[in-house]
Amino acid sequence: MSRPLLVIDGDSFAHRAFHGLPKTIRRRGDKGGGAIVGFANFLLRLYAGEEPRAVIVGWDTLDAPTYRHEAFADYQSGRQFDPELVDQLEVLPQFVAACGFANAKAPGYEADDFLAAAVAAEEARGGTAVVASGDRDTFQLASERTTILQPVRAGEMARIGPAEVHERYGVEPRQVPDFIALRGDPSDKLPGARGIGPKGAASLLRKYGSLEEALAKGRFPAQAEALLTYRRIATMNASAPLPTLGDQTPTWAKASALAQEWELARLADRLAELARTA
Repeated sequence: MSRPLLVIDGDSFAHRAFHGLPKTIRRRGDKGGGAIVGFANFLLRLYAGEEPRAVIVGWDTLDAPTYRHEAFADYQSGRQFDPELVDQLEVLPQFVAACGFANAKAPGYEADDFLAAAVAAEEARGGTAVVASGDRDTFQLASERTTILQPVRAGEMARIGPAEVHERYGVEPRQVPDFIALRGDPSDKLPGARGIGPKGAASLLRKYGSLEEALAKGRFPAQAEALLTYRRIATMNASAPLPTLGDQTPTWAKASALAQEWELARLADRLAELARTA
């Protein structure tokens, strides 16, 4: 049980790779390849660094709304993705599977939900987890058994546990959804409580302990229903469906063959070298 489960927010790293690498990286058929190559580099670096017992990558389903969209019409409104990024997001799960790792993707759920479900399952079996994501919503998953890896600059990841969450936000991991509901989240178009910023949100949660208690004490009567909706949106759904997560052995040769088929020669060579030295 000493090797952790590595849980990866696939969309987070694919987006980061797409915007961080040249669009001149092409794969077979003159299709985009930068997000694939960049994501693969993240994956291989994380695997080498964490030496996990297994890897699971969570994905959004871009063409299906979730309960979050149904609960709040403006949720993530205005987001538009480059068609070449969407194309690569569609095939990246093939690469993950070729590596011998697991994917989690289903209509009605976001990548975040699969991260929460995987962490809950791993902690329930007595294991530890490492969650890699650029989304600070994942701070709600930090615990004595689960560490969050957050990219901070090129090639560097910050390790976030409960102490680091408290240092950054002034709240406990379990309070992060309440904190987001009160503070708001511009990236998801959540407005938060009127006149309340990060310091105010943290102060309220230190005083009341939870959003419900603050509302019960008469705070924000005109916004109570909306704030509870925002918190529901910010809460990761740990009941998301997962594949079986037994111990895995990487299949680097298979992944190399897929990269070769895509005409991503340097990636194929790197994977072939991993296969030879495994």
